[in-house]
Amino acid sequence: MTEKAQRTIHIKWVRSGIGFTYHQKGMVRSLGLLRLNQVVERPDTAQIRGLVASIPHLVEIVGEPAKLAPWAAIPEYTLRPPVVVPPEPPAPEGVDVAASAPQDEPVEAEAIAAKSAEAMKAKTHAPAKAKKAAKPARALEAKSKASKEEGKKKAKAVAVKSAKPAKAKKK
Repeated sequence: MTEKAQRTIHIKWVRSGIGFTYHQKGMVRSLGLLRLNQVVERPDTAQIRGLVASIPHLVEIVGEPAKLAPWAAIPEYTLRPPVVVPPEPPAPEGVDVAASAPQDEPVEAEAIAAKSAEAMKAKTHAPAKAKKAAKPARALEAKSKASKEEGKKKAKAVAVKSAKPAKAKKK
């Protein structure tokens, strides 16, 4: 390829097209610029140079686009393989593993389990149910009668208010 075909220029959109003609906005779009401060690479031809020259207040020709900072190339986190725990080595021959383990541990574990089962039985909600059942039925009947009587009194009061005779108009 010739050297002329390889040359390119970098064009940056530096100012918004608001307030300018739609022709100028169209020229910015025709360069391939989609958002403000975007840099595009275009071939260095007379046509592209003419577009840039017609809207110098909106775009500019810049050198190579800025490269990323070195710290931006470092990932925020690193994926590592899971930690593998090696299996325990087998017991040497002639040694009985069950006989060498202390015998007190299983007995203690069983005692703790039995105590926790007893504690769970003690925490049942049976006493709360017994309290509800212990309320006499008479008290409930008395409450319902009292509420009925209050309702009757209110109804009578409303009836008395509406039954008052209307005052005769004086002429």
